[in-house]
Amino acid sequence: MTYYQPQLTYVPSSITNRAVMVYLLALVGCNLIFMSHALNIIWWVFGVVEVTVFFIFSNQLTRRWSAERKSEKWFAKNLFTTALLIRIAVVLIMYWFNMQYVQDIMGYDNADAQWYDKMAQAGATWLLDGHWNVFDCFREQYGYGSGTRKSVAFSDIGFPLYLTYVYFLSGNDPIWSILFARLMNCVWGAWTVLLIYRLSQRNFGENVARIAAVLCMLQPNLIIYCENGLKEVLMVFLTVLFTERADNMLRSKRLVIGPTLFLMAIVFYLFMIRTALAAILILALLTALVLSSHRVVKWRRRMALIAIASLFGGIMILQNTTIMADVESLSGDRLGEQRRTNEWRTTRIDKAGKSQSFARYAGAAVFAPLIFTVPFPSMVDTAGQELQKMRHGGNFCKNITSFFTIFALLLLLFSGDWRRHVLPIAVLCGYLIVLVFSNFAHSERFHQPTLPFAMMFAAYAISKFKEKKKYNTYFTIWLGVMFIAAIAWNWFKLAGRGLA
Repeated sequence: MTYYQPQLTYVPSSITNRAVMVYLLALVGCNLIFMSHALNIIWWVFGVVEVTVFFIFSNQLTRRWSAERKSEKWFAKNLFTTALLIRIAVVLIMYWFNMQYVQDIMGYDNADAQWYDKMAQAGATWLLDGHWNVFDCFREQYGYGSGTRKSVAFSDIGFPLYLTYVYFLSGNDPIWSILFARLMNCVWGAWTVLLIYRLSQRNFGENVARIAAVLCMLQPNLIIYCENGLKEVLMVFLTVLFTERADNMLRSKRLVIGPTLFLMAIVFYLFMIRTALAAILILALLTALVLSSHRVVKWRRRMALIAIASLFGGIMILQNTTIMADVESLSGDRLGEQRRTNEWRTTRIDKAGKSQSFARYAGAAVFAPLIFTVPFPSMVDTAGQELQKMRHGGNFCKNITSFFTIFALLLLLFSGDWRRHVLPIAVLCGYLIVLVFSNFAHSERFHQPTLPFAMMFAAYAISKFKEKKKYNTYFTIWLGVMFIAAIAWNWFKLAGRGLA
């Protein structure tokens, strides 16, 4: 159902051109001001490609692929195909880059990826030997559920389990299995883009949906994770799949048990990947059932779904002491834990023999007003932070689009239309609230599950961009603030290490 008739059906060049210009000014400015810590030219290339491709092609593709020019069927087919090909190309390029420059197929800072790889290899070998209970393998070789120091937590077992079967299907080859897993990431990533298109269609109409889908397709941080061995691509896909299917169920005229059980199965599996995210999805669904407009969810279906979701969630948590313990930990002394972690970070020595003395100030009070925007881009050379330098362009893209995400939420709040979109709002804001009180508020990796939803709301705000002249003024101010923030953040990184 279409609720809005947006004025803009594309991302205007007045947004994209200025964003690219501010990025180039910030990049040059940081490297001139902190010349003794200038970025290696390879990270300039990464950043410039990330930012220019995202903004320039957002403008061009939303114009070429608008509803006035292309049919819905054509758009959906080409959206998925283009998203898939982009991701495959990045996987192949990064395979060459990692082998050429890093001398490791896993890339930089790959401790978690190496761990998942070893578990998957062991599990796949177990399967190839005719043993079908992979959990026995994990218990025997990694102490899963044993209580030993090397035991694998329940919330970490989901991705190695998935990867085990991927390696099994690809023959458990040391190179091909890793590449096959990354090609599967490309499929999940492209499917995520398509799901955002469908979710946006129901919430904001066809025009906004096409803008959201293109933004999601081109977002650098969503693309780059396809080339590593981490769980983020699968986790983001499952999160968006749950939200899209739940939204469809809420808006449908009939209550069907099958789709409801499917949603609960997704949540259960997500408890084996990231506890906080799974718990937030359950709470988001219940919030949507309670607060959604009666035009979206009829009362009879609302009460039935509340009962089913509450019963299933309660049984699942109460019957699994590990899940219950993980959920209870979310309501513990989060601020105290965050403070202790930040104090530890002030004494931790990095690869250059430096510690970050300013880390103690990075608490919830600082991140709360910035949580939609962070992380800021790393545009100077700091030892041991190659991934941050490689992905700084993607972070800058998020910094800019966060203006539209915040703006969209404010528009929906003040207009009262937020009750038509409670589910995606609850997923986005609920996860970010938890992130504020965690130890990873400025970690780009932990913001991954929010990016598709942030792009959807940003697309809605972009469609409203030319309704009033003052919106353009607000965006100009935001660009100036982001330029200053980029300079300030890179000073912070260096000064905290005694380098500026």
